[in-house]
Amino acid sequence: MEFLIYGLIYLGSILMVYNIYGFARFARKTKEQEDFEKSGLILNIPVMLLILFLAGYLAVGIFGKPDLIISGILFGGSVFVFVMYILLDRITKRVLESERLKAELMVAEESNRAKNEFLSGISHEMRTPLNIIIGLNSLSLNDPVLSPETRERLEKTELSAKHMLSIINNILDMNCIETGEFIIKENAFSLKKATDQASAIAESLCSGKGIEYRYDFDSGIRVDRTGDDMRLKQILLNLLDNAVKYTSPPGTVTLSVREDGADRDRLIFTVKDTGTGIDEEFLPRIFDAFSKEDTSKISGYGGSGLGLAVTKNITELLGGSISVKSEKGVGSEFTVTLPMKAADPGRTEDREQVTLEGKRILIAEDIPENAEIAADLLELEGAGSEHAENGKIALEMFTSHDPGYYDAILMDLRMPVMDGITAAKEIRNSGKENAGSIPIIALTANAFESDVKESLGAGMNAHLSKPVDAKKLYATLKECIEESLKR
Repeated sequence: MEFLIYGLIYLGSILMVYNIYGFARFARKTKEQEDFEKSGLILNIPVMLLILFLAGYLAVGIFGKPDLIISGILFGGSVFVFVMYILLDRITKRVLESERLKAELMVAEESNRAKNEFLSGISHEMRTPLNIIIGLNSLSLNDPVLSPETRERLEKTELSAKHMLSIINNILDMNCIETGEFIIKENAFSLKKATDQASAIAESLCSGKGIEYRYDFDSGIRVDRTGDDMRLKQILLNLLDNAVKYTSPPGTVTLSVREDGADRDRLIFTVKDTGTGIDEEFLPRIFDAFSKEDTSKISGYGGSGLGLAVTKNITELLGGSISVKSEKGVGSEFTVTLPMKAADPGRTEDREQVTLEGKRILIAEDIPENAEIAADLLELEGAGSEHAENGKIALEMFTSHDPGYYDAILMDLRMPVMDGITAAKEIRNSGKENAGSIPIIALTANAFESDVKESLGAGMNAHLSKPVDAKKLYATLKECIEESLKR
């Protein structure tokens, strides 16, 4: 019995020595944290108390006459302190790990915010001159007395500018996908009209390169669908542009559209070419961002390595899938499967819209060249325009005229004195009779989804990104003016 009693006392003493070492180490590590630099004395108190307890243990063991109860209590105290130390150590580690993760998250969020600001700024700076290049080029192509040589040069300039624009759009789309800002819209549309538009662009690209183009739209398909037709066209144009890029004359590019035999609400789009094909080793990485097959020995093939990555991500966000089959020197075949339910035919019928003939549009734009391009494009449709150099002037011009003087407002977002967001809010709150109904359309180089949300949140009716697409500008103006007349 005496052996057990002294065994418990000395085992408790050894365990208390470990506890003292553990708490001393814990105090030292804690002091290293910035929040505890001035709390050293408090952290040393547990260590000093444990040393006193240890001295008491040894005194009892050497000079006292302990019984089983006393030795059990002393040993239990050491075990209790040990358990408390282990719990405290684990809790502290978890707290420190949580703080570390929070700090890393803050750094990541700040880095992401800085990246978004950079991309937004660089996008705006690149889109502004591109708007001038594409706009002036488009206006020049409308000149009926152009020589064939000049027209050919202008068409090549347009293709190069639009190619640069597609690279910028892919970078922005990839960023929006990564940050979760990518928005998918659901609306009724005509499938035939959407694919016809993409097909017309592809046919033009093929014609310019001397390639045969084939378009196979299954006649049995239900054309009235619900989904995001803009994203569908983006997918098809990315694939068709890629097919044309890697196909040399006298090659062939084919777009086919059909329904899934097992599920008529699933559509299958196939883009096939007789181009260079893809190495079998590269196929597993073809949809990776910035991944490009080595074409250094073949001139004429470039790209950012983002087009297919963006296409795959958009396809998956739409609930679909994409696959590829390819053979080097034979060609490639990309297949996209998308769920798109049938819509009520009445919802997608083309309505006769108002014309822009005789309409007066207020253009709020701080860059004169951009204002001039917008005015010239409107003039081609028979519409007149007036120019305001910033949002404050636009507000003054709107409020100083009778209701109905302006049929719509094209509003840039980034302007000196007063930006477009503020101007739109001021117009809506101006108290004028038509302040709530006049169409305000953002026409800006700010192309992020967050910019679109901000525009619509400020009371604007639509958001168009520069470089301005003339057909889209006309269609948006007509639709918004028509809606305003119903109010």
